[in-house]
Amino acid sequence: MGQTHQTEKNDPEIDVKALQDMYKKFVTECPSGVLFIHEFKRFFGVDPTGEVSEYAESMFRAFDKNGDNTIDFLEFVAALNLVFRGDLEHKLRWSFKVYDKDGNGYVDRTELRAIIDSIYRLKKTSKREQEGMQLSVNEVCERILKTVDVDRDGHITLEEFIKGAQGDPWIMNMLQLDMNPYGWVLEQRRKSAHF
Repeated sequence: MGQTHQTEKNDPEIDVKALQDMYKKFVTECPSGVLFIHEFKRFFGVDPTGEVSEYAESMFRAFDKNGDNTIDFLEFVAALNLVFRGDLEHKLRWSFKVYDKDGNGYVDRTELRAIIDSIYRLKKTSKREQEGMQLSVNEVCERILKTVDVDRDGHITLEEFIKGAQGDPWIMNMLQLDMNPYGWVLEQRRKSAHF
């Protein structure tokens, strides 16, 4: 059972033209070479107070590898490369970082509720499949905690998150938006191009 390199043919390939376009837009809008949170939102056409604003902020924190509250182009490309080429565990680690807003190494009930609420709002605004949305945000949080929080301490560690998500298709479906943030990014760019 050695590690396998992910080479599935159904994985999307990095679109070089899209990457070049992003770089041009990046240097045009950010001649300093870094994106701040407000520029990040503007870059992807996210309304600073809109429905997807909180999700964009979580993505920003996950992209900001060195924690300096800016994203340089290399951090941006590294995050997109992870999304495209990373295996499931790497993608889950990235998602966990998005969820762990305060960076303390675990996701508590408040953080979980906030991210599930954001996912519900995103699913509604993007008109994606709304299966699973019959449950309230609180019911979803309780189900995830019951399934994933094995030591029942009210906190989900990275290890619990990875094991729980890999072991439960329903949880994977609930987390689907975070598993492909590049798709979300492209969708936001398409929306902003139509205005």
